[in-house]
Amino acid sequence: MTDVAAGVLALGVALFLGVYLVSVLDRFVSDLVAGHGLTANVFWAGPRRAVLLLLQQPSRTERPDAEAWAFAPALLGALGALGLATIPLAPELPLADNADGIVLFGAAMALVMVAVFLHGWSANSVFPLIGAYRFVALALSYEMPLALVLISAALPAESLSVGEIIRSQTDVWNVIRQPLGLPIYMVTVAGLAFWGPLRLPDAADLSGGTRAEVSGPALAAWEVGRSMVLVAAAAMGAAAFLGGWLGPWLPGVVWMGLKTLVLLVLIVWSGHHLARVRTERFVVVAWVVLIPLALIDVFLSGWLALAAR
Repeated sequence: MTDVAAGVLALGVALFLGVYLVSVLDRFVSDLVAGHGLTANVFWAGPRRAVLLLLQQPSRTERPDAEAWAFAPALLGALGALGLATIPLAPELPLADNADGIVLFGAAMALVMVAVFLHGWSANSVFPLIGAYRFVALALSYEMPLALVLISAALPAESLSVGEIIRSQTDVWNVIRQPLGLPIYMVTVAGLAFWGPLRLPDAADLSGGTRAEVSGPALAAWEVGRSMVLVAAAAMGAAAFLGGWLGPWLPGVVWMGLKTLVLLVLIVWSGHHLARVRTERFVVVAWVVLIPLALIDVFLSGWLALAAR
C-alpha cells in the first residue's frame, strides 16, 4: 500500500511539474522568437493565465451536448495521466508497470482521438466540428507509425513492460541501435498532442478549432489536459529510446526528468519555429514515408534481436 501511495504521489508531482514546465518552455521560446530573451515573466505567465481563465465567464453555444463538452477535457487529462502511470519514473516508483505497460500506453494514446473529437463535436458549432474531423484524419495517420516504433523498442527487451524496456538499454540506448525510432516517434508525438506544426484541430485558420467556442475554466482544463498528454508522450520517449532512469551519478528519477525535459524542449521549440503543415500533406507523408520507415525499423530491430541471441 505504501508503494502504491508513493507511486500515486510521484505521478501527481510529475504531472504538475510537467504541465508547469510546458507553460514555462512555451513562453520562453515565444519570448526568444520575439527577441525578448529570458525574463522572470516566463515563470509566472502560465499560472497567471490559468488564474485569469478560472475567473473568466464560460462561453455557451446553442444546444450543445453539455455533458460531453464538459467531459472531453477531463477525458483528455485522464488519458495523459494513465499514459504517464505506465512509465516507471525510477526503479522504486513503478505505479502501473505491468507486463503489458507499453500496450496500455498505446491504448490510452489512441483514445486521445475520442477526447478531441468529442470536444469538437459537442460544442455544436462549425469550426470546432471541422477541427474534430481534422484530428480524426491526423490520428489515423500517426497511430500506426507510433505503434510500430514502440514495438521496435520492445523487441530487444523481449517484453512489453516499460521497466524491462528501460533495463534492456543498460549497455546501449535504443536511440543508437534503432536510429529511425526516435525521429519517427517525435513526429507522431507532435500529432498526438496536436502541438507545433501539427496543431491542426486547434489551428488559427479555424479560429481555434475545437477550442473556438471554449473559454474560462473549460479552456484552462483543455490546455492542461493537452499538456498532460504531451508530458506523458515525452516521458515514454525518454523511457523507450533514451534509457529512462539509466545514467551515472544522479538518482534515476533525475535522469528520467532530464531526458523528458530534452524531448519537451524539442517539441515546444518546433511549435515556434516550424510552419503548420496541411492536413492532407501530413496524411500523405505519414502513409508514404513514416509507415514504411517504421516497418523498416521493426524488421531491423527484430533481426538485431535475433542476432543477439
